[in-house]
Amino acid sequence: MVESLHTDVKEIVLSNGTFGPAEAEQITQAIRDDYECFAQLRDALAELEEQGPRTPATAVRLGVCYYLLGRFERAIETLQDADHGAMAYYYLGRSHFALEQYDQALEAYDKARLAGYDPDQVALMMAEALRYQQKPNEALQMLDNLSGPIEQTAEYLYQRGATVAALGGNREEVVALYERAVTVDSGHPGALFGLGLEADRYGNDEEALSYYQRAIARFPAHVGALINLGLLYEDMEQYDKAAACYQRVLNVFPDHRRARLYLKDAEESRDMYIDEEERRRLDRMTQLLATPVTDFELSVRSRNCLQEMGIRTLGDLMQTTEQDLLARKNFGETSLEEIRDMLASKGLRLGQQVFTKRESEPAPIDLDLAPEQQALLDRPISILNLSVRARKCMQRLNLSTVGDLIRKTGDSLMECKNFGVTSLNEVRKKLAEHGLKLRGE
Repeated sequence: MVESLHTDVKEIVLSNGTFGPAEAEQITQAIRDDYECFAQLRDALAELEEQGPRTPATAVRLGVCYYLLGRFERAIETLQDADHGAMAYYYLGRSHFALEQYDQALEAYDKARLAGYDPDQVALMMAEALRYQQKPNEALQMLDNLSGPIEQTAEYLYQRGATVAALGGNREEVVALYERAVTVDSGHPGALFGLGLEADRYGNDEEALSYYQRAIARFPAHVGALINLGLLYEDMEQYDKAAACYQRVLNVFPDHRRARLYLKDAEESRDMYIDEEERRRLDRMTQLLATPVTDFELSVRSRNCLQEMGIRTLGDLMQTTEQDLLARKNFGETSLEEIRDMLASKGLRLGQQVFTKRESEPAPIDLDLAPEQQALLDRPISILNLSVRARKCMQRLNLSTVGDLIRKTGDSLMECKNFGVTSLNEVRKKLAEHGLKLRGE
């Protein structure tokens, strides 16, 4: 089945037979049934481009294929040099409409009608262009002039529903028209988008989500449905899915401003969401590293040794090697094992951050600090609410408390990986809010 569809697409594009609205619909239907046919169309187009002298009839094939592949500007350029027939003008209008060039679209549609394209189909597309031009009354008048079988088609019912909605008409009538359209064609992207939009407006997110998902399953996907579905995914904090929706729009419309803006927002929100998880992890680690060793039941010998070495917190121990401890007088394997067990109970180990050099003697802190400022020195750095990048630097440098931080100079902070001037200025600003400064400033 799949192979036959692939063969059909290639044969339709490259054959010397008739190429009209029916053949274009066959290609579209093949892609709807099996999206791999999209790649088949692309390959067939590449072969067609390489063929000999381009005749006006060949230009029509190329232009229509460009349109189906979403290359609208190329389609316009090609169809303008085609055979000036009904199909060339119709797809010229479709391409202009896709690029929101509604005046040019209406002009091309009118030429398509005069050249003999299905007048009812042209009228539907002209009504759509008028509606997008903010002329819903003219659009409705054009729809009112249609009669016969066209009135029972999904496209007519959708266009009428969208036009009534643009006029601010009765919501029940709008929904009923969309539902009738979906009854005729269960996958009509416009009608499904309209139903999703109505559900969205009334806060029925689950219903809207379902309609939008169905709308984008049809080829070509409805751009409005992709955008709105992306926004719903963002509300659900499913940023990867939202980004995928916006990217699908940009794959066809590289200059689509809203899709590009929304894609950037979704990617930043995804990173912020990840950063928020990272922030909580770093805050937990910072609080753990600030835990005083005196909180643990250690032997007198071990406690005295740690005190003599200026080791006050678990973070200090992570910057101390086993060799450093064993080098101390009266500190043996028994005490070492005791320290190991204490750290292991918290998922830590000696020397885990030994690459970060501790200052042998803490730099003196300004003794003229006010009492409330002095009280801040033993508080964890997390009270400063630093950015993720700045907090990572604090962790790398094993700075657990505000007092640890203000013993550092700006230059020493700048030596930390990924810590730049922006982060340094952020730290200075946060400290200044509490009347504190970095060392030497």
